[in-house]
Amino acid sequence: MKRRNFINKTALGTAAMVGFPTIVPAHVLGKDAPSNKINIGQIGCGRIARGHDIQDTIRFDDARYIAVCDLDTKRVMDAKKLVNQFYKEKTGSDTYVDVKTYGDYRELLLNKDIDAVVISTPDHWHSQPAMEAALAGKDIYLQKPTSLTIKEGQQLRDVIKKTGVILQVGTQQRSMAQFRVAAELVRNGRIGKIHTVKIGLPGDPAGPDAPQMPTPPNLNFDMWVGSTPEVAYTEIGVHPQNDYGRPGWLRLENYGAGMITGWGQHHYDSAAWGMDTELTGPISVESLAEFPKSGLWNVHGDFFVKQEYANGITVYTSGGYPNGIRYEGSDGWIFVSRGDYNASASDPVDQEKSTKALDASDPKILESVIGEHEIHLYKSEDQHGNWLDCIKTRKEPISPIEKGHKACAVCLISHIAMKIDGKLQWDPTNEFFIDNDEANALLRREQRKPYGTDYVQV
Repeated sequence: MKRRNFINKTALGTAAMVGFPTIVPAHVLGKDAPSNKINIGQIGCGRIARGHDIQDTIRFDDARYIAVCDLDTKRVMDAKKLVNQFYKEKTGSDTYVDVKTYGDYRELLLNKDIDAVVISTPDHWHSQPAMEAALAGKDIYLQKPTSLTIKEGQQLRDVIKKTGVILQVGTQQRSMAQFRVAAELVRNGRIGKIHTVKIGLPGDPAGPDAPQMPTPPNLNFDMWVGSTPEVAYTEIGVHPQNDYGRPGWLRLENYGAGMITGWGQHHYDSAAWGMDTELTGPISVESLAEFPKSGLWNVHGDFFVKQEYANGITVYTSGGYPNGIRYEGSDGWIFVSRGDYNASASDPVDQEKSTKALDASDPKILESVIGEHEIHLYKSEDQHGNWLDCIKTRKEPISPIEKGHKACAVCLISHIAMKIDGKLQWDPTNEFFIDNDEANALLRREQRKPYGTDYVQV
């Protein structure tokens, strides 16, 4: 049997053993195990992995990185060097850990020494490796957005529920104190009855034309394209070959939906926390958006979205608002943001519009103390640290799959509304548009064999 066929059959054909994984995580063996560390495999070694996920996980004593994987051999070797350098500085040893390298995440998942994986891949490669990791018995930290489509999100959610693995979605605003404080104040009535939420979220600019280029020998481009339609290679449509700047795939609809999911899942997730709608969604959505008329990049630019909820709250989203979330109630308002944070210098965010992390119509609102018998929300000091703690305790993390899927769904149906005129009625329980076949057809995408969630044997 060819190695590729073996990998496919082994990594994907685990359905009969759901609930009885052959890979027993080392951390469940107790204090007398060879190691009390949680052995981590990194899937995807690009900008977000290097600048965020690896460094924010590896610094915890409970974590031990033992494997890295990327479809670009230059990036996987850079990641190995990054991990080795960290451990050399921490332990003084060049041989503290033998970091294994992989070009195919399915091979990494066969490594029985790996307890958990961090998935920092492009958006179109989120749900499938997360599903397969769960079926292999690995706990998962998954970058947002949770899925490329509603159907993918449903498939991932169902597998996580069946396997019982710990999955933390990378909506790290839940671990930033100001977002929890704002949500608690709103949930406890400090601005009266909430009726409106305004979310500031920018669009992306158009880009240049990009001619076809030879595929770099270090990149497995066919697998990188994955389940999406086959296209010719051009560097600004994938990622830079000589640095870790903002990749061009973020601005291509083949691989994502643009800022509506890129930052949108963060803000819709945080807003739902304050609105008490984490496990539901809007009942209607309508949108206007501009799309590039030329050039390679084709995700939305300036836009406006309106969503109505069954509890009477209306949510408006636009780049015209300050980047963040403004809750408006009968007795005042609260605004929350990341402050002067920006993900990278090329993010299309106006820093002058997002410089205050927490504000209110009356400063006394922010000084209010949440009483012992009032609503206290899940408190986490660190998103990656919370994930590691939950791997050990088996408790639900602060950003579990169901809430992550629901927040992503708000983004995705808003993106669909950008393509269809008029108000769309949405059933948040059954997750379909009411009496609109055109919109429902966009809840899934055709997947290019052999890649895609539709071909994972569950």
